[in-house]
Amino acid sequence: MKKTTLLFAFLTFSFFVKAQSYIGFLSDNYSGVHGVISNPANITDSRFKTDINLGGASLFGSNDYFGINILDATKDGYSFDIESKKHPKDNNYAATNTDVLGPSFMFNLSKNSSIAIFSRARAFVNANGVSGASIESLDDDTTDNYSFNEEDMHVLGHSWAEFGVTYARTLLNKNKHFIKGGVSLKYLQGLGSVFGLGRDVSIEYDADGTDLGGGETTGSINSTGHLTFARYADFDNDDYDYKTPDNATGFGVDLGFVYELRPKHANYKPNDSTSYSFKDKNKYKLKIGVSVTDIGFIEYKDGIKEAYDIFNTNVNENQFEAAEDFSEALNTFYTLTNAATGYKIDLPTALHVNVDWSLNEKFYLNLNTDFSLMSKDRITANRVSNMVSFTPRYESKWFSFYMPLSVVENNGFRMGAGLRAGPLYVGSGSVISAFSSNNSRQADAYAGLKIPIYQNAPKDRDGDGIIDKLDDCPKVAGPAINNGCPVEDKDEDGILDDVDECPEIAGPEENKGCPWGDKDQDDIKDNEDDCPEEAGPIENKGCPWPDKDGDGVLDKDDDCINQIGSVANNGCPEAVIQKLQKDLNNYAKIILFNPGKATIKAESNKVLSDIIAILNKYPNAKFIIEGHTDSIGSYESNLILSEKRAFAVKRFLIENFVDSSRLTAIGFGETKPVATNMYKAGRAQNRRVEINLVK
Repeated sequence: MKKTTLLFAFLTFSFFVKAQSYIGFLSDNYSGVHGVISNPANITDSRFKTDINLGGASLFGSNDYFGINILDATKDGYSFDIESKKHPKDNNYAATNTDVLGPSFMFNLSKNSSIAIFSRARAFVNANGVSGASIESLDDDTTDNYSFNEEDMHVLGHSWAEFGVTYARTLLNKNKHFIKGGVSLKYLQGLGSVFGLGRDVSIEYDADGTDLGGGETTGSINSTGHLTFARYADFDNDDYDYKTPDNATGFGVDLGFVYELRPKHANYKPNDSTSYSFKDKNKYKLKIGVSVTDIGFIEYKDGIKEAYDIFNTNVNENQFEAAEDFSEALNTFYTLTNAATGYKIDLPTALHVNVDWSLNEKFYLNLNTDFSLMSKDRITANRVSNMVSFTPRYESKWFSFYMPLSVVENNGFRMGAGLRAGPLYVGSGSVISAFSSNNSRQADAYAGLKIPIYQNAPKDRDGDGIIDKLDDCPKVAGPAINNGCPVEDKDEDGILDDVDECPEIAGPEENKGCPWGDKDQDDIKDNEDDCPEEAGPIENKGCPWPDKDGDGVLDKDDDCINQIGSVANNGCPEAVIQKLQKDLNNYAKIILFNPGKATIKAESNKVLSDIIAILNKYPNAKFIIEGHTDSIGSYESNLILSEKRAFAVKRFLIENFVDSSRLTAIGFGETKPVATNMYKAGRAQNRRVEINLVK
């Protein structure tokens, strides 16, 4: 009778709970067609040309009442009732899930779009609201009696098949931002369903409560409460040869988007090409996926839904169990209050958020959340258990390894491991914690085989860093700027054409392969011209002569470059010229010569040195050195003597570094006296040399 009551509770304590299928494996960029399970956008821009799943199954399990050590449970003599840990609550729960991905495949339609076709079989059982006290009573081996009291309990068992098509495409691929989206449309075929709802249910079973006479007894059942029981048409038929239920179909939809942050996007577009990217490589630093799966329902049009009041006492156990099926027993001993044909079972709609961080090309960190969008109180809906998982993984083309760490709703922490090796994938989200804990209330496993056909790495036969598809010379190395071909030197100036700004005309390297020009057309090449933009004489290195004081006399000709003067005065003002001439005249009067000779007296050297200092102040000025004599002697001899004296002074100045081009010497003899020749003093004044500024 206890087994009958467990059926009455609709398989309350099965051991498997739905969390994310294929945990760990679905975080792998090489999961291929499996990607449609969590997010339909996953299949485009994948690492596959095509991926064919031959078959795989994922089983997940948990409950919040029994806890065991799995290793101990495999030993002979293990007593489940005695050695397991019990966790009774007012509202214990359990559920089952089997997820089988049948023959399925995906392939690329184009560079930006992909398609998948898949087949899938799934089975769920969700049970909620059974108290620990009721379970303890049912599980008590010391007595055959039990008491079952529940205010609000419900159980749903459902299995169905899916036949789906997924389409996904790239929505945005701009610089470092990449977005793709996908949708799965699923035809649903119900394979069977049953659900029950109990309100204020009380069942008291007395194993010897009915006296059959002759010392024999059987059990009696006292019950109160309200029960709703629904099932597909042939569920109660013990002789039923199973076949797919008629009129049990529906449609489902999965939607998903994926964003990738690609800070090194330029590395995957060689030679600035938009026509090719490295399809064999993951390009993201950060990937974020958001999806909603299992939107839809299956309608069992021929399903039976009945409601009963189960108020009755002293129901004979033998008579109860003699009923042909459970439905007949209910109709025989209890009151049918409502009956209807047809009901809907909602899919386990859930929200998934997945964040994947790339540490490098091989190592990744994944954070995933599964959140049920179906309420626990919705008795016609399967639901997933809320879960958060963190999965470090090593990933490569032919091998991946995962170690998922997760927290499941009402079941706490678990730790698992999984791997993919070519066509084989196998793993568990709880294998490590299940075998290491004495109080494990969850377990799961998955395995399968597939035929993966990966994207190939691009070839670069000449090793020049430019893939063959974009290389104009795939067998000969060359730079990207020349599309992978070697660069010529057409003008044979020793500078390759890719860096030669004048590839047709020879020129020096310092001018980037171009001949030197003459921009200002002053006949001085720009490399020798200090002012290549302004014409100027070669004497000034190609720069125009300046005129700092703006007096119209270029500085090279201006004896007073910071004072405005006249051209006649070599750029000096008149007052400066007058002072200059006066100073020269004062000094010239004391240049002394021996009588009748052109030799300068030694005492005049100091005077001549002072004169040189004055001349050097005016480097652009020119001077006339005039020689004069007194009237003693003939006219002709005096003229010759005056010239010799003038040239003697000129020679002295030249020997002391005064430019000869600035000096002119001339003799006037006795023709220009400055005093009378009648007296000795006057004749001394007339024997002189004057230095005059040329204006």
